This record gives sequence, C-alpha cells and structure tokens, in this order.
Amino acid sequence: MSLASRLFVWQLILITALTAALGVVNFRHTGQQIRDDAGARVLSVAATLAHDPFVAAGLETANPTTAFQPFAEEVMTEANVDFVTIMRPDGTRLTHPDEQEIGDTYLGSREQALAGEVHVEQYTGTLGPSVRAIAPVFDGEGTVIGMVAVGVTLQTIQVALASDIPAILVVAAVALTLGAIGSYAVSRYLRRATLGLGPEGLRRRFVYANSALHSLREGLLLTDARGQLVLYNDRAAELLDLPPLDLTSGPRQTAPEHATADALPSTIRDLLDSGRRAHDEVHVDGERILILTQQPAEGGGAVATVQDHTEWQSLAGELETMRTLTTALRAQTHEHANRLHAVGALIELGRYDEALSFAVEDRHTAQALTDDVVQRLDEPYLSSLLVGKAAEAHERGLTLTLSASGTLPHGAIEARDLVTITGNLLDNAFDAAAAGDRDVWADFAATPTDLTISVADSGEGIDPDLIDAFLRFGVSSKPGEPRGLGLALVRQTVRRLGGTLEIENDGGAIFTVSLPLASHAEEHAQPAPCSSDESGEVTS
Repeated sequence: MSLASRLFVWQLILITALTAALGVVNFRHTGQQIRDDAGARVLSVAATLAHDPFVAAGLETANPTTAFQPFAEEVMTEANVDFVTIMRPDGTRLTHPDEQEIGDTYLGSREQALAGEVHVEQYTGTLGPSVRAIAPVFDGEGTVIGMVAVGVTLQTIQVALASDIPAILVVAAVALTLGAIGSYAVSRYLRRATLGLGPEGLRRRFVYANSALHSLREGLLLTDARGQLVLYNDRAAELLDLPPLDLTSGPRQTAPEHATADALPSTIRDLLDSGRRAHDEVHVDGERILILTQQPAEGGGAVATVQDHTEWQSLAGELETMRTLTTALRAQTHEHANRLHAVGALIELGRYDEALSFAVEDRHTAQALTDDVVQRLDEPYLSSLLVGKAAEAHERGLTLTLSASGTLPHGAIEARDLVTITGNLLDNAFDAAAAGDRDVWADFAATPTDLTISVADSGEGIDPDLIDAFLRFGVSSKPGEPRGLGLALVRQTVRRLGGTLEIENDGGAIFTVSLPLASHAEEHAQPAPCSSDESGEVTS
C-alpha cells in the first residue's frame, strides 16, 4: 500500500472517531442544555404563580380546588409544563394533572419551601422522573400559607432531545464528509508527490539518490526560487568550501543556515541568483578554475553542476608549450620547404647569385627575430612561444609585431605562467584580428619591479558591456569550447601572481597585464644586451 493510501485510511479512521466523539459530546451537551432550560422555565413559572394574588387569595377559601384546577391546566398549556401542583403547607395537593391524586400528599422535598426558599430538583413522583421547582406562597404577614410546584418530566425532555438528534447527525455527517473529501485531496496530492510509492519504496529511492549524489565526481548544487542553496553534494562542498551536508544525520534536509549563496564567489552567486541557463561557463574562485552548467528547474529554482578544471589548466599549460613548439616547427618547415623550392628553381635557371641572396636573406630574417626575442626576454619557454606564434601568425596571414624593453631576469616569473598569459592573449588576438585588418601587436616592458605585457589586435574590439564580464570570469565566442576558458586562465594566473589585468578598446582590443617580479629576481638575473631604456621591435 502506498504512503498516500495509508495516510488516507488513517485519516479516515481518525476523522470518523473524532466525528463520533464530537457527536456524543454534542448530544450530551444538548441534553444538558434542554434540562437546564426546563429547570429555568419551571422555576420562573413557579415563582410567578407563588406571587400571584389569585393563588394567595384562593388558599384562604374553603374549597380552593374548584378555582385552582382549571387555572392550573391553563397554565400548563401556556407554559408548556407537565404539571402545576398547588398545595397547602402540609403537602396536601389542591391541583394535579390526574384529578385522582388531588387531596393526596405531594411527593418531593418541601423543607426549603417551608423555610421560604425556592428550590429546584429532579425527583420521581406520580408522573415519573421530572425536573421540578417548588416555591412558597406568603400571606400579607409573610407567613407561608401554601406552595406551588411546577415540573417537566424527563420523558418530555427526552422527546425534545430526540427532536435534535437529526440535526446532530446531519452536522456529524457533513463534518465526516468534508473530512473524507479533505483526506482524499491530501491523499491524491501525496500520491502525486511520492509517485505512488510506499514508505519502503521512498526510503530505497532516497538511499539510492543520496548515494548517487555523493558519489558524483562533479559538484551538484540545487537552489530554490530565491537562489538559496537547498542541497549540494560532497564534491560541491569541497570545490566551493561549503560545510559538508549529510541528509541521513537528522531530519533537516536542507543546507545549513550558514551555507548560503552569500558564501560563494560573487560570479557564482550572481549565476545562482539569476537562475538563468548556462552551459560550460568559466568562473574563477581563488586558485581554482570552475566550469559551471546551470539548468532552470520546473516550479522555480535551478540545478547547477560544477567541474574543477584547475588540474586541467596545469596540464594545458605544459601541453600549450609543446603545441606551440610543434606549430613553430611545422610552420618553419613549411616555410623553408617553399623557399628551398624557390632556391632550387633559381639554381636550375642558372641564377646562382640570386639563389644565394634569397637563401641568406631568409636565414637573416628568421635569425634576427629569434635573436631579438631571446636577448630581450631571457626566458627560453617564452622565447620559444613567441617564435612559434610568429610562425603561426605568418602561416595564418597575420602581421605580428613584437617589441620588448628592459630586462626580464631568468626565473623572475614562472615560465609556465608566462606561457599561459602570453599564449592565451595572443590566441585571442589572432582570432580577433583574423576578422579585421589582420594586425597583432605584443609588447613586453620589464622594470626592476614588474613586467608589463600588452597585446593588441586590429579586430572589432570588445563590447563595453562585456568588459566587466571579461574581467570577472571571461567570455568567449568560440563554439564547441568551454566559454572563456583562455581568458579565465589568464585572469586566474594574474590574480595568483598578484598582478592586474586591464582591458580597453582603441581600434581593437588591448589587454594589459602587469606582473610584479619576484623579490629574488636579481639574484637569478642574467645580463641582457639592452638596458631599461632600450627597446627592440621585430615584425613578422
């Protein structure tokens, strides 16, 4: 039996029991109310008759029954009581519904009336059990000269109560019907909410879901319509520095109060607050590079997954260096092959001087580029990267202008970081320049305290509305790739090194990175041919 069906049965039993109990209580209360009303009525009638001058005067006559009996019957009819008994102080009846009882002694308490008090009691007399009131009748001097008893039998009270039973039953039936309808509605809702499962099925599904949730290698975040965290797994807690959440440890099945979206990085918090759809969006949290995908959920809220690409970045930096060198060798091999074909053709034509001049000019141009870069930037990996990028630019039909000034000591900045920053900035510049005038500029300016890297392109520039997004977590227009990963790597590396990143538009995009040099840079620095005010420029 499903949980909804069980709950419906138990609710129906409970409602039936409560309705029956309330019906009994209402029945008893109604009976007591009828008895109280009867007592008040007979008391009022008895007191009224006791103060009637007609009754006091009649008691002074020799045969009061002749006048009292019709009077008593009339009062019984009008007051809706079962008997009116007028008696002498010794209890001798002067009136009675049964005329054969006239002259006999009244059955009931008379002491309070003889003492001048009005008294109400339940007593069994000649007409059966009844609720009666007895009141004294005084003469002009205050002496009790008789008594008046007025009563209603319990049979009459029960008849009145029986007339109220249908109303009580109708109320109980309506309450039971409404309760059953409400229980059925709740049961249908629970059946939909629990998919018709019973407690055991729900428990199994919860255990399976909880196990799957915490075994995922990706972080998983669930938010409500207000953007507040309601659930996350262990991996998300690890990646976002949230307190661990164990749903099996207690009845609370929501995130701890201090594990709110406010504890998350600002870019991730903004994404969760917006509830918008996002696919492979790059966010930087300290030294972590996180890829987030968010899908709005039905009924409000959203589901977001978090992937850690920090380790991937480390491997990507090393692979980028190898890829760049490979690209450089491929481009140079292709270029040299073309020139060798040209030299061979000149030799076949007997134009030896031109062939020699062409070959020497090619070697001089390539060597000039290599020598200038190596001399000004005393970092082999960065030099190799720039040589490779120059070859790539030439192959793609782009004009890459490199310039350098100052002295960059060897080891002042990690080679992998320089490759990450420069390589990604040049890649973005190449893509942007390919749609424009196909010009790219890269400048390296070193001082004793910092290194400034500026990369500009002749593309369309960056939408001013997107510059803030670039600086916060990076965006990209490349299809099929995690959006903004290259720029996010640059931003994350610059932040880790304590530098700054600026973006501006001037006929194209200009990225300027300023990095402080390590305090021990001078100890590892090697002499360079140019001083801090010397510069060189090479165009490929």
